[in-house]
Amino acid sequence: MKKDQLLTRRRALLAGAAVLGAAGAAGTARLLTADPAAPPVRQTAPVPGPQARRVLKPSAYRLQPIAGYGAPHHTPAKTLVRHEPFLRMAGRGRSMVLTFDDGPDPRYTPDILRTLRQHDVRAMFFVCGEMAVDNKDLLREMADDGHIVGNHTWTHPLLTQLSRSKIRSEMERTCEVIDDAYGEPPVWFRAPYGAWNRAAFQLGSEMGMEPLAWTVDTLDWTTPGTRTIVDRVEHGAAPGVVVLSHDAGGDRSQSVRALRDYLPELLDSGYHITVPRRQFT
Repeated sequence: MKKDQLLTRRRALLAGAAVLGAAGAAGTARLLTADPAAPPVRQTAPVPGPQARRVLKPSAYRLQPIAGYGAPHHTPAKTLVRHEPFLRMAGRGRSMVLTFDDGPDPRYTPDILRTLRQHDVRAMFFVCGEMAVDNKDLLREMADDGHIVGNHTWTHPLLTQLSRSKIRSEMERTCEVIDDAYGEPPVWFRAPYGAWNRAAFQLGSEMGMEPLAWTVDTLDWTTPGTRTIVDRVEHGAAPGVVVLSHDAGGDRSQSVRALRDYLPELLDSGYHITVPRRQFT
């Protein structure tokens, strides 16, 4: 090939490279200075390098509650102020809710958790702050197993005899402990002794909590005997029923033994033991 032809070809290659370089520079400038309203640039291949890890909240990996009630679980912007608590849960099929109050107590709550885990069942625990603050590991265990933890005040007082400010303190302190140990704030509240008043409903609503009472009271706190507790649960069983038991506040060994008896009986009878989701109305 002649010298002048080689020179011509070299000049053509250099010109092409210049055009490509200019286009690349223009593209880079467009990425850095593009109009925010412009369509995003679509990458055809992933950028090499390690991916950033998403930071999880404590117990964010826990099992989600098995529930058939209401809308998906999330905290609403504003909770309706109710004038009476929920006594039962509306839903399809033979579903029931088991609740345990006053704990957690390291003498009895672990046995209840083991029984629930053995049968792959979720329940609700309405905890008192003064018990929860010294047993946060049990709240974490409840979270890991998919149970719901509700607010049952700090010291289990009779709310109807307290000032509004004291009721707020009882509820707020317990919310903080639950949020810290369980990984999220409570969305359910239960008044001690079932004694509700206007302040309890209003303050619970302000804190994003719904009021829940019960349908069947086992009266296990009177220690009536294991068989009596079992009979009360089985005779009261019905779709939507909320059962009240206790895992603290006294000798709860009968409650522990009763759960071992009536839970498999309920399941064998076709009942689905679940936890409620928020009712958004």
